[in-house]
Amino acid sequence: MSKESIKAILAELPEGIQLVAAAKTRTADEIMEAINSGVKIIGENYVKEAEKAYNSIGKAAKWHFIGHLQSNKVKIAARIFDMIETVDSVELATEIDKRCGQIGKVMPVLIEINSGREEQKAGVLPENTEKLVRELAGLKNIKVMGLMTMGPRFGESEDSRPYFVATKEIFKRIKNLDIPNIEMNCLSMGMTNSYKIAIEEGANIVRIGTLLFGERNYQEK
Repeated sequence: MSKESIKAILAELPEGIQLVAAAKTRTADEIMEAINSGVKIIGENYVKEAEKAYNSIGKAAKWHFIGHLQSNKVKIAARIFDMIETVDSVELATEIDKRCGQIGKVMPVLIEINSGREEQKAGVLPENTEKLVRELAGLKNIKVMGLMTMGPRFGESEDSRPYFVATKEIFKRIKNLDIPNIEMNCLSMGMTNSYKIAIEEGANIVRIGTLLFGERNYQEK
């Protein structure tokens, strides 16, 4: 990782695109170096790992949760994170709402779409998205701000495009419904190998890890 490469990536992103630095397995020192290079949002996949980094770094950046969130980790997540991008069930949303209510916080959340319909992946199926959004609209301590998708992992970035297109269509449709207490402002799509395609298809949040930090040199947790 170099400050120059991070600054170059930040400079090439179109205006209005937020960069989430995907920091899975990265040390607090690596994360802090990214922040000092201009990164404003850190994305974490694991709550325990995030808590360790957060305790060292604090509010020097905003923190997004971008992994699969287990109910028994929500209490900690509610305290640490500024956004949870991976809500995919009423049960998880209700637990976030409860824990945020206990600390007087309203948590911005994104609904995770399983755009590739992959059995092993989290996320709500596309046809069930509107129903879930409507069910969450009444919760007082979360605020649905948009959608997120991973999409299937491909070698060729172009292969991701249909899944981003499909997610953007859901995003536009729900936005046009004007559901009370729902703001469709954020569309989080694309990672290191596909973020440029995602931006072309309407993403305004991209999650980039390897391109910022370099290849991981030890085993992922």
